[in-house]
Amino acid sequence: MTLHPNGLETDASLRRRIEKLERINAALMSHVERSMDQRGSAYSLFQTAIMLEGRVRTRTEELTGLMHRLERSNEALAAAKEEAETANRSKTRFLAAASHDLLQPVNAARLSISALADLDVPPEARTIAGQVERGLQTIEDLIKTLLDISKLDAGIVRPQLQPVFLPDLLAELAESFKPFAERKGLRLAVRCPDLTVVSDGVLLQRILQNLVSNAVRYTGAGGIVLAARRRAGGVRVEVTDTGCGIAAEECALVFDEFFRGGARSSSGDEPGLGLGLSIVRRMAQALDHPLTLASRPGHGTRVTLSLPLSAVPAAAAPPAPVATRLSGAHVLVVENDASTADALARLLQNWDAQVSTFRDLAGVRAAVAAGAALPDILVLDYHLDDGACGLDVAAYLRGRRLDPLPVIVTTADHTAEVEERVAAAGAELVRKPIKPAQLRSLLTFMLA
Repeated sequence: MTLHPNGLETDASLRRRIEKLERINAALMSHVERSMDQRGSAYSLFQTAIMLEGRVRTRTEELTGLMHRLERSNEALAAAKEEAETANRSKTRFLAAASHDLLQPVNAARLSISALADLDVPPEARTIAGQVERGLQTIEDLIKTLLDISKLDAGIVRPQLQPVFLPDLLAELAESFKPFAERKGLRLAVRCPDLTVVSDGVLLQRILQNLVSNAVRYTGAGGIVLAARRRAGGVRVEVTDTGCGIAAEECALVFDEFFRGGARSSSGDEPGLGLGLSIVRRMAQALDHPLTLASRPGHGTRVTLSLPLSAVPAAAAPPAPVATRLSGAHVLVVENDASTADALARLLQNWDAQVSTFRDLAGVRAAVAAGAALPDILVLDYHLDDGACGLDVAAYLRGRRLDPLPVIVTTADHTAEVEERVAAAGAELVRKPIKPAQLRSLLTFMLA
């Protein structure tokens, strides 16, 4: 420090001290500013956190509300689904009951027509009887098809998957449709190597029956080929025809109920019901067999069904029953519908059988008590008056004899419960309307 003689600092010394103080002050100010910035950032972060918390709370409330609405919607959907399934089951039960009542008069009419055809009648009467028979067959097919559709929609039909030997199945189909094809001058060919697939034999047969039936109906010239071949680890079964074909805009509609395309409706052959392909689609879906259709108007149609290949061979089919004579056999019939009972009695008498008809178990008991001879075979209606069952008659009569008594149960009830009860009773089941040839073959086989 420089001092004047009088003891005061010089100007240079003061300036240096002022500069030093300014530097110290600048450093202090810089430190204060940095501290303020840090405090400001912390406050800003705090404000941001509060704002984000508010947004999260709002979004959480919105999400919770959406979840509650979704839960209510799911509950409503579940209730609607249950209501629809209940309605579907009710519809199936109604159709089953209605089918039983509708098939009863059809059954009586078919039996009467068959009995009439066995008589010595003029050719004109036989022609009329044939027309009536075809009309009754159409009614029967419609009723059964509607019932089948209802069962498939309700999920009642449960496929029984097992090995199915395709050559036998396709050959049987071709044999059954060959007369119809020949009547129209069509060729019906089968091409199938030894292949075994995994499917439900009954449902698969019905699918192919509908496809071949459609092919024959809508083909005026040429022919139909029923072929099976290996493809991509599976088997493709194709029904190809040279018929009228299907327009491109109609290909997606042919599997709908009651749909008949323009070319098909105007064909000269007898029109179908428009339900065959609807049944085919539902059965194919139930079996998980993909179904495709390709067609060109004026050239023909090819429908392809894809099936899984089976590594296990199919079991051999049981031998067919051999028919024998019915002459002199005593047939006891229990049928609560008078017209059906009369028609069945006439039919059996035309086959040279002795027939006793009753309405219920009480009538049978009274006849036995009066000394009536025991029958050789029973033909029983399953559903009798007042909730009675024809199997009760079988149990009563079987208890009165030592040797086995064969039983045939007839019914228009297609439920599994009826089928199980009839099988448990050791009886044979015949669906109504009764086909006379089937009944005669079964009667003679069981009496042999």
